[in-house]
Amino acid sequence: MKNIFENEMKLEFESKSNNEAFARISVAAFVASLDPTIEEISDIKTAVSEAVTNSIVHGYENQDGIVKIRCKIIGELVIIEISDNGKGIENIEEARKPLFTSKPDLERSGMGFTIMESFMDEIKIESIVGMGTKVTMKKTIKKVDISEEDISKVLTKITKN
Repeated sequence: MKNIFENEMKLEFESKSNNEAFARISVAAFVASLDPTIEEISDIKTAVSEAVTNSIVHGYENQDGIVKIRCKIIGELVIIEISDNGKGIENIEEARKPLFTSKPDLERSGMGFTIMESFMDEIKIESIVGMGTKVTMKKTIKKVDISEEDISKVLTKITKN
């Protein structure tokens, strides 16, 4: 059976906070083939950081577990799934509200899902209490077409200054 995705990767790592940077960099490297802008790659890295941190801090509550990342590229669309087998989310709608946190004692801002939603085009949260959570995020990498005329204008301005 042929894979319908143009590219796909899977990654698993222990639920340790120092692996959050590894996750960000790994996803950014995978997405780099689409030639994203600095802003697009920054958005993706931030959203991945938030989702991975949620898995570690809230899903596993700093206990041992595995965080899984699956990334797919279909055309210019990036699909990122981050999942855990942690405690799950009792009330997804409440958890999505800005400033809601189940860990106020840890000085959490409660902005994780809000940040993910603001940096990605789409976010879907699935969770079963006692079984875990999967966050699916989508972002289309926009190709910037620059005409020869625009390049010439920019080069002219640069050389005049």
